[in-house]
Amino acid sequence: MSAETGLDQGRSAFRENRWTDAFENFRDADQRGGLPAPDLERLATAEILTGKMTTGLETLTRAHEEYLVVGDVVGAARCAGWMGMQLMFLDEPARAGGWFARGQRLVDELAEPDAVQGLLLVPMGLGKLYGGDPAGALQVFSQVADFGQRFQDKDLSALGLLGTGQATLMLGQAGKGLRMFDEVMVAVTAGELSPIPSGIIYCAVIGNCHLAFDLERALEWTAALDRWCSARPDMVTFSGQCQSHRAELFMLHGAWAEALMAAAAAQGLSVKGDPQALYGGYYQQGEVERLSGKLDDAEASYRQAARSGYEPQPGLALLLLARGDAQQAQLMVRRAAGTADAATRRNMLPALVEIELAASDLEAARRGVQELETLARECPMPMVRAVAGQADGAVRLAGGDPSAALKQLREAWRLWQELGVPYEAARCQALAGSACRALGDEASALMYLEAAHAALLDLGAAPAATWAAALLHEGMLDSGPTPDTAGLLTRRELEILQLVATGKGNRAIAAELYLSEKTVARHVSNIFLKLGLSSRAAATSYAYEHGLAG
Repeated sequence: MSAETGLDQGRSAFRENRWTDAFENFRDADQRGGLPAPDLERLATAEILTGKMTTGLETLTRAHEEYLVVGDVVGAARCAGWMGMQLMFLDEPARAGGWFARGQRLVDELAEPDAVQGLLLVPMGLGKLYGGDPAGALQVFSQVADFGQRFQDKDLSALGLLGTGQATLMLGQAGKGLRMFDEVMVAVTAGELSPIPSGIIYCAVIGNCHLAFDLERALEWTAALDRWCSARPDMVTFSGQCQSHRAELFMLHGAWAEALMAAAAAQGLSVKGDPQALYGGYYQQGEVERLSGKLDDAEASYRQAARSGYEPQPGLALLLLARGDAQQAQLMVRRAAGTADAATRRNMLPALVEIELAASDLEAARRGVQELETLARECPMPMVRAVAGQADGAVRLAGGDPSAALKQLREAWRLWQELGVPYEAARCQALAGSACRALGDEASALMYLEAAHAALLDLGAAPAATWAAALLHEGMLDSGPTPDTAGLLTRRELEILQLVATGKGNRAIAAELYLSEKTVARHVSNIFLKLGLSSRAAATSYAYEHGLAG
């Protein structure tokens, strides 16, 4: 195949988003006779998208140099800008800064204004955005969007609008920021943008929808990103981030096994060339492990997530709470929320309220609720109303107002049910049960608590199921001794509990009952969950205290 044929085939594959074919054809043509600067730029894009980041940056450097050779200052400056941004995403600030400086020097040589000047403003806007100056970022990204419109550069216009939306969100104007995201996504889903800006925008918009508690938007755009990635099966960059977003949605919807698979896929793709997927892949895995009661595994996952440079919050603070260290959890979440931007802080508020209540600081919890209620008034989306109502109900219950608490918790439960978020729905039911008990309605309390306990058991949410079981037992003990405490267990589970109480291990129990050791282990785990126990010794004591020992 001649170099010219390879070049034509490479360009065709690039237009059709066949990145591996584009890479192979461009590479062959390059080896046969070299490539002009625009095709070197295309080859670099194909390499970056298929996970060959190092060679992609080398090729982009060659494109920059070739543009300089032919006197195309704009092309050289554009390559310098994208080099800087890729290195910034790779957390190499010194090299990134060098390329931005080179790009700016070239721009300063231009006799006439050009769109590339707007591109080189993007890193300045990002610096302000993540450096605690969202108002300054808003001004810079507005300039970026103006450059895009002035020079009819759709990529630049979209990146400017994305940054403007992010800054608006961080300034606390959630509704306005989300509408900007919808507008920028029109250009992305219509296929008007280049592949790398498209991927950047997809992932940024979805992440910010989660920050704003907009589950419906996050679901819609994640499905769109999934379709976009599926149509480009050889694409690595952005595919890992898609998997981490899928993991978060699976987790929220109670599909925890699927969440773990998506998180593992994100982790694999982060190694193959999508480093931005590192945080989400491990953080979401840690969240499932924490909620499942695998606290040591969760800590290890959070530590891996922290390697990305982002702090794994509020998961890490909630992990400390799950281990019984409410004071340290309080210090950690207060510090993290206190230094975060407005959007990130609001995302931490449900955890902050939960931890403040556990640390017995009712006034601090109330202040957190007030912030959530302000957000719910400004942006009354279902998930915002659900988190605000649940937090308010929990605080009112702790403050001795069970009647008002019950009203809020019932409404929050209804919203969580509609959103399909079973874990939070079950927690609302358990809190509603406690409110009913405080009002003297024990029958309703048991109804709520039994439903919550069953739902948490189905999810495999060990710590929360143990908490619900403890609330159930509290009511049963208050009403006097009753054999109904054993009614939580099946006949087989009672049989196994009796054998555990004799001191037998799982292997001996399996041999006696003609069961597999794995089946016995599952039954023992269910017994612990249902009775709110944490060890075989506690199970033995429970059996003797309730007259269940053989």
